Amino acid sequence: MIASIDLTVVWAFVIAFAVFAYVVMDGFDLGIGILFPTLRPGPERDTAMNSVAPVWDGNETWLVLGGGGLFAAFPLAYAVILPALYAPIVAMLLGLVFRGVAFEFRWRDPRHRALWDVAFAGGSVVAALAQGIALGALLQGIRVEGRAYAGGWWDWLTPFSVMVGIGLVCAYALLGATWLVMRSEGALRDKARRLSFWLAGATLAAIAAVSAATPFLEGKYWERWFAMPGVLLTAQVPLLVAVAAWAFYRQLRGGADRAPFLIALGLFLLSFAGLGISIFPDVVPGRITIWQAAAPPASQIFMLVGASVLIPVILLYTAYSYWVFRGKVDAAGYH
Repeated sequence: MIASIDLTVVWAFVIAFAVFAYVVMDGFDLGIGILFPTLRPGPERDTAMNSVAPVWDGNETWLVLGGGGLFAAFPLAYAVILPALYAPIVAMLLGLVFRGVAFEFRWRDPRHRALWDVAFAGGSVVAALAQGIALGALLQGIRVEGRAYAGGWWDWLTPFSVMVGIGLVCAYALLGATWLVMRSEGALRDKARRLSFWLAGATLAAIAAVSAATPFLEGKYWERWFAMPGVLLTAQVPLLVAVAAWAFYRQLRGGADRAPFLIALGLFLLSFAGLGISIFPDVVPGRITIWQAAAPPASQIFMLVGASVLIPVILLYTAYSYWVFRGKVDAAGYH
């Protein structure tokens, strides 16, 4: 039975799932940090922090799974991508470190809380921007010769990669704002609702700009999006984005608390689907396919046994923690 399954495709979807889980689960967490300067010191910031306190560190489990899975299941891709993206990846990790330290110390060192708030907001912005720049650099193409990265130190820094980075900052901020709409009450919820209105516009503009530019980066992108008969399927993605945008503003204006966050997650899912359409089955777009980069089948089977146990456990723990801390929150905690 296992021999009849393409393990390389299975592992590609496992890693894609881990990356998507990280993006949506840690996205609103990063979004809270990005929005922190817009919140008043005191109850507003304390409420925002309390809303993510029970889940923020567990969300990053998926980042470890995605990065570790790439190293184990697609070692050639890991060996090419990491040297190409060292700078943004290191910046992302430093941002996450500053954010995590600030999260803990702002409660235990109240005399310097303003400093920790700056570290929390700055780390969140840097981490989100670096993730977007890394994605943009991967999409625009990585120079490969033989089985190694052949580009320069600054190849990752282009107008396109910066545009993707800024777009992801806006999108994470949208997730953070809609999370606060769902979790908070009173003045903070009203502020988050107003921020969600403008951030949704910025996110949709970024999606449109990146989507318009991507097909011109690589000939294969154009074929995957516009060649017949595939275009009949791919055309549904921008149509669904338009429907989701309409539903988002309708629910936001209607005073819904939960629906805007869920629809924002839907926009991320559609964007992720668009990314998959553009690059699959490549792992280094236009250069290396998933089969060329894959580890030996025996290694894939060995890792899949462990993943088939660990991933359900992580999902159950994550679902349980979100269920327990599902109510509204204020400066004193959940209630």
